[in-house]
Amino acid sequence: MTRCIPVDPCAPALDALQEAAECLKSGGLVAFPTETVYGLGGNALDGRAVQRIFEAKGRPATDPLIVHLPAVEALPMVVKSIPDVVSTLAEHFWPGPLTLILPRGEKVPLSVTAGLDTVAVRVPSHPVAQALLRVSGLAIAAPSANRFGGVSPTTAGHVLRDLEGRIDMVLDGGATPIGVESTVLDISTAVPRILRPGGVSREALEAVLGPVDLLERKASQEEAQASPGLLEKHYAPHHARLILVEIPQNEGLQEAFAHLVTQAEQSGARVGALIADEDLAWLETQFPAMARLALGSLNDPGTVARNLYAGMRAMDEAGMDVILVRDFGTAGLGLAIRDRLYRAASQIVRHIAQNGA
Repeated sequence: MTRCIPVDPCAPALDALQEAAECLKSGGLVAFPTETVYGLGGNALDGRAVQRIFEAKGRPATDPLIVHLPAVEALPMVVKSIPDVVSTLAEHFWPGPLTLILPRGEKVPLSVTAGLDTVAVRVPSHPVAQALLRVSGLAIAAPSANRFGGVSPTTAGHVLRDLEGRIDMVLDGGATPIGVESTVLDISTAVPRILRPGGVSREALEAVLGPVDLLERKASQEEAQASPGLLEKHYAPHHARLILVEIPQNEGLQEAFAHLVTQAEQSGARVGALIADEDLAWLETQFPAMARLALGSLNDPGTVARNLYAGMRAMDEAGMDVILVRDFGTAGLGLAIRDRLYRAASQIVRHIAQNGA
């Protein structure tokens, strides 16, 4: 049975933190909120605890974990050397949703890093995560607290639906404020490269570093990956097929939806839609009976990101066979949203054929 302890997300009680810290120190697994999604935490320097993380999630050994620290000053716990640019990045983005790929320290088990000589590290800003790191005194390895390949959890309820009985404890600090995972940045190249878009936008990084590249190649599950979240298929609903419609509204979005809805309903499938606030009027007119959920405005990708995973889970749990999702662009957090939808989608529609989408 997994113990779930409610905590104040802004000022978690010390007794709950101490209980969670003792669990971690004894090799247990504790799920906790970060500013991005809920993480499944284990002692990063305890090989058996790390193995339990992989077992609980059903995660392949080729997919590395992110190690969480309370502050930049704790980097020597897990890192062999610290490049000069780290201090600049830490000044601007830590604590926060930025993960850096750094040289692995000798105390870090190779299971954490998928056998590589680099380790992914970040300093989270969520008060519960910060407090747990400081009370425990540990470096905490923490991937998302869900079954591997599925939709990431943004509430304690999501965690329990996926991992009840597989982990020891959940600290329930409410919904996470950002809603998509951290940005992973490789700083070992001449031009820094984003391996996974996330909570720190490309624009924000470029304002500090100058030009920043974006990794385009998708990873194979058979090879060791430099970063989590690189597999071509990831973040997918358990049951429903997700179809991303990457067509602007003025170029045929409504026509594409109409074709896809007709196609799905002819096969007997239940169809739902994840849309922008701006789509509500036309969707109500064209498809008044369709299940729909507006994630936020096209001008507010932060709100869309915060609602994305919860919306995907809600549609899946409501029994939809097909989830149609509109594209939200690439500005700001839009890049991370598109990345997650690309990997979750079973089909991406980019144009309207003569006989439909």
